[in-house]
Amino acid sequence: MRELPIDPHPVVEHVAESMELSYRGRRPYLRGGHHTLAYLTQRRRLDHFLLERALSAGAELQDGVRVTEISEHGARVNGRRVECNVLIGADGANGPTARSLGLASKRIYGVALEGNLAHALVDPARWRSRVVIELGTIPGGYCWIFPKGDHINVGVGGWQSVGPTLRKHLEALCKRRGFDYSKLTGLQGYRLPARTPGAPLASSGALLVGDAAGLVDPLWGDGIYAAFLSSRLATNAALNRLAGQTAGLHDYAQAIVRELGPMTAFAWNAKLALDRVPRLALGALLSKPGWHTVESMLRGQTREPDAEPGIAGIAVRGFDSIGRRMGWPGTQYRTETLAAQAPNRQSSRLNPARPAARSGRRSEPSRSSGVET
Repeated sequence: MRELPIDPHPVVEHVAESMELSYRGRRPYLRGGHHTLAYLTQRRRLDHFLLERALSAGAELQDGVRVTEISEHGARVNGRRVECNVLIGADGANGPTARSLGLASKRIYGVALEGNLAHALVDPARWRSRVVIELGTIPGGYCWIFPKGDHINVGVGGWQSVGPTLRKHLEALCKRRGFDYSKLTGLQGYRLPARTPGAPLASSGALLVGDAAGLVDPLWGDGIYAAFLSSRLATNAALNRLAGQTAGLHDYAQAIVRELGPMTAFAWNAKLALDRVPRLALGALLSKPGWHTVESMLRGQTREPDAEPGIAGIAVRGFDSIGRRMGWPGTQYRTETLAAQAPNRQSSRLNPARPAARSGRRSEPSRSSGVET
């Protein structure tokens, strides 16, 4: 929510203050209830709202066109060459921009399948003000129930390898919850791309944002926060280049890693723990320090879990040390993050005016994903 330059409340359909967590749908535990954890909307409504605001700000929409010959100098749109000084690839997980720019790299994919059930088919009061997460059922993922305006959204997601079984997992979720699977509407599947450490994000005249850059959160599968955050950083990088302050856009990649790296490292280790020791990991999430960390992340109050004070910070650092010993991928993301942070730390030591400025910025709440999709 904080990343958006406009207020999206006109398209918010539901506000969740609690999270219901369970292992395979058994013995659910309710956490939260005191603060907003998520704002829920539908992508078609959110996208249309953002598009309207962009048009009112002066953007030009060309809908239903064919884009070819993409380069950092422009593209061919319906056969007509359009030149540009900066090109931003925001064409999602399956778009051609990354490949055309030579920025495509090996990615780790997840998959998801979701559908909707009208309130007339369920008890809407049962799901009010809460999001439901089932762990321990699907390798590399979870099952969910999200309340929306006139329906609930029901879905499953996990590693790409579970793709052929997602429909069965969704049917099983519906059976456990007493839903009629045959009444689901709007069934839709997705690919969720996660960037590997060191993967390129920009060239001298082009960059990638959101899913096109592989910035999906590996733990929750959320892409909205990273899309909004990377768009802000892309704006800064583009304006600096157009103003002649920088020769290229390579600093954008470093900024992305600095902003998202600590959370990504933690998320990968948490994901592996939930996969391999789900009961133990769920117990850690449900504990008082564990839930404090989860709630802080959801509310955008921390972006560096291992810097958390007290018992929560000790638990996260111990968790990370287990990940290092077991060779979990979080270590590689943490190493990349430290390298990206090094120039800033060095300049802070050289410039006595910098530490206070950085300290002040760190004390602010970090950006929150805010909008569930």
